[in-house]
Amino acid sequence: MKPLFLLSLSLLAVVSSAKDFDFFYFVQQWPGSYCDTKRACCYPVTGKPDPIFTIHGLWPNYNDGTYPSNCDQQNEFDAREIEDLQRTMEEYWPTLACPTGNGLKFWAHEWDKHGTCTESTLDQHSYFLSALNLYKKANLLKALQDAGIEPDDRFYSVDSIKLAIKESVGFTPGLECNKDGSGNQQLSEVYLCVDKSGQKFINCPNFPRISCRKQVQFPSF
Repeated sequence: MKPLFLLSLSLLAVVSSAKDFDFFYFVQQWPGSYCDTKRACCYPVTGKPDPIFTIHGLWPNYNDGTYPSNCDQQNEFDAREIEDLQRTMEEYWPTLACPTGNGLKFWAHEWDKHGTCTESTLDQHSYFLSALNLYKKANLLKALQDAGIEPDDRFYSVDSIKLAIKESVGFTPGLECNKDGSGNQQLSEVYLCVDKSGQKFINCPNFPRISCRKQVQFPSF
């Protein structure tokens, strides 16, 4: 049996490494694609969201393509910490999962899985505030519309979507696609990379495996 102090040091090393990370993915999702699948969606209690990209999450990652998760089970989500942000989050970070909800379950999941791994940099309030501030800096729908790319159920090239966002934000995004009920690939999520402070967009060290073909549909909502 290991001495107690060695067990303590081992545990400390695991916790410390679990909470360390290299950069963030800031992920926005298109609600039209989320809802236009066999799974469908449920609008939040506040009603149908506006036809804009909404926040999915702010996810810490490692440069090697892996990521930490669920780093501190003792630091659970506390809705009181974000009372001043809740109205803004209902608009820009709404839940679309079924059954209909007020967003708290969604936000709790994001904090418990991802936010707890950022405690060396961000507390709970600053974690959600950082995501909201990043959202203001990356108006994806405007970037696409300025390039003539509209959520009109037409197909657009992945390269043109990436270029439009890069010209607006300054950095090349990663894209993720899903399939509608007919099997058409559609633009689902946009990944931008952020430094460890959660404040500045950066060039991405890597992207998750992308599931988009050369042409993807941009569905209406």
